[in-house]
Amino acid sequence: MSVPRITIRHLYTDLAASMAYFAHDSSAVEWSRARVEAALADGQAHYGVNTGFGALARCRVADDQLVTLQRNLLLSHAVGVGDPVPVEITRLMLQLKIHALGLGYSGISLAAFRRLLDFHQNNLVPVVPSRGSVGASGDLAPLAHLCLPLIGLGEFWDDEGKGSIPAAEVLRSHAWAPVELAPKDGLALINGTQLMSAYGAYVLERCSRLVDYFDLAAAMSLEALQGSIQPFDERIYAVRPHPGHGVVAAHVRFWLQESEILESHRHCGKVQDPYCLRCVPQVHGASRDALAYATRVLETEINGVTDNPLVFDNGEIVSGGNFHGQPLALALDFAAIALAEYASISERRIYLLLEGHDGLPRLLMRETGLNSGFMIPQYTAAALVSENKVLCHPASVDSIPTSLGQEDHVSMGSVAALKLLRVLRNVEMVLAIEFLTAAQALDYRLPLRPGRGVERAHQCIRSVTQHRESDYLFQEDLQRIGELIHTRTLLDAAGLPQDGP
Repeated sequence: MSVPRITIRHLYTDLAASMAYFAHDSSAVEWSRARVEAALADGQAHYGVNTGFGALARCRVADDQLVTLQRNLLLSHAVGVGDPVPVEITRLMLQLKIHALGLGYSGISLAAFRRLLDFHQNNLVPVVPSRGSVGASGDLAPLAHLCLPLIGLGEFWDDEGKGSIPAAEVLRSHAWAPVELAPKDGLALINGTQLMSAYGAYVLERCSRLVDYFDLAAAMSLEALQGSIQPFDERIYAVRPHPGHGVVAAHVRFWLQESEILESHRHCGKVQDPYCLRCVPQVHGASRDALAYATRVLETEINGVTDNPLVFDNGEIVSGGNFHGQPLALALDFAAIALAEYASISERRIYLLLEGHDGLPRLLMRETGLNSGFMIPQYTAAALVSENKVLCHPASVDSIPTSLGQEDHVSMGSVAALKLLRVLRNVEMVLAIEFLTAAQALDYRLPLRPGRGVERAHQCIRSVTQHRESDYLFQEDLQRIGELIHTRTLLDAAGLPQDGP
């Protein structure tokens, strides 16, 4: 049996399999630890094992101070600040850290490794401040906080994930003594890209559904606005075959099958739709392809080893730069831009739905003036789209030297990761607004029926919301739709082509 590979689409089940594997088989950890022990005995200087760190790499540390060195490493690097990392993302950080250490290239002691597994198996999630990493020498500060509970310091989230409990108290409740860190443990624990990777994996797992949901929302808006199906023709894709374009167009054609609305205006004489409808395959497709690239980068990262130094088969301990977050920084910046574009074109469709085209009432209510109708949800979408434009400035173009110039180029991938989550949340809300707005508009097309997939999605939305002809608290419906899109409920209702992703 080999170590399970982690994929983004099946992130949580793959990680569960990985944790179960390492709980059963820690032979790679034991093997690499034996080589660290052998290196300690050869009397030579080995970075991170018996030397200082970063700018202090040339400082040799006496054998009787090596345990103190590792403890000091956690203490000195646990200087994170800011709001805590969301508990679900910190849980991913812990699992990804265990996975990377378990591959057997870090030389961590079995005691430290097994205690991390204990944390996971007992659903103990450390509290980790979100800021303090520059995304280069690993996510040093966040990972130091993640691992502080090993030595009885720091805090864990409580069972509800709202408050915190001192780590020392939790260890006592489990009758666990603090771990005495062995040489190399401290560096193995804090070197790595697990903060960036956890944020990226969390967002991209959500995106594996979100890309289909935006196609579905566009199909609903297209039907509500009596748009043309011609721009989704397979022949258009064939002469410019970007993969995402083909998938998006196939989705919309599938969902519009058996549409009475399409038939009702097939010969209406309209020449072209606005770009937010006509260019859905090109715009959604480009973002889909960009997110696919980011997913490939993340999967390479979370199945790799980002420690330094690394322990290899022949016993050599080699210092390199796998901790540098540049691959992630670029991919996460790109992912944020791709996500923001979904919301940008979605907001244009929302605006179009309010304009009163082709028999729809302006602002999607019959008696406006007394009622504002769906005017203000579009304001919210516009505000979120505009905020995304600020958040999408790439973090990866910046660098500030650290460690007295030893670390003279850093990725700022942690900044890219944190703002990516904010972009995701904004984009999900814009999507919910389009679904709500498109559903309201489709109501006015009755008794004509939309395409089969669109009709089923519309019915699913109406199972948690209702048509409105007077102002009300939109927030409640948006929350209900948000809950739908956090699962596959709407997609399962609409269906996907048999050869769909």
